[in-house]
Amino acid sequence: MALATSPARADRCDDLAGHLKDQIEGLSVGKTAANVIYLSHPQAKELSLGCSGRSYSNQLFAKSSSRKPTPGFVDLVASGAAIVFTLPKDDMLKGVTRCIKRMGLIHGDDVKTRYRRLDMRCVRTKTEASIAVSRSTNE
Repeated sequence: MALATSPARADRCDDLAGHLKDQIEGLSVGKTAANVIYLSHPQAKELSLGCSGRSYSNQLFAKSSSRKPTPGFVDLVASGAAIVFTLPKDDMLKGVTRCIKRMGLIHGDDVKTRYRRLDMRCVRTKTEASIAVSRSTNE
């Protein structure tokens, strides 16, 4: 009697990273450490995909190399978030743009918003800006 073996299956997070790489031109997948897959793209200084932690199901984190993110950076984050959270790209573009534009004199340099059941946190320092898009585990 022959035993049938099933092929090894990558986990959902690796599949998601591969899907991001296929869909976004110039994106490359790096190392994985502690449920975080490090990605790289010319538009972003740092880029990572966080998978299934205690408080979130997935998280996309991106850091811009300038205090005022370029339109290319905003487009990259919106594209990535649309793929990760399976939402339309123009909706994600609206949410990411809203979060980034809120940073400033009135709202300060650390802005938290909710958009389409996603948590968005934009933080700005003197030299760079970052955004983290996540969905909590209870949604």
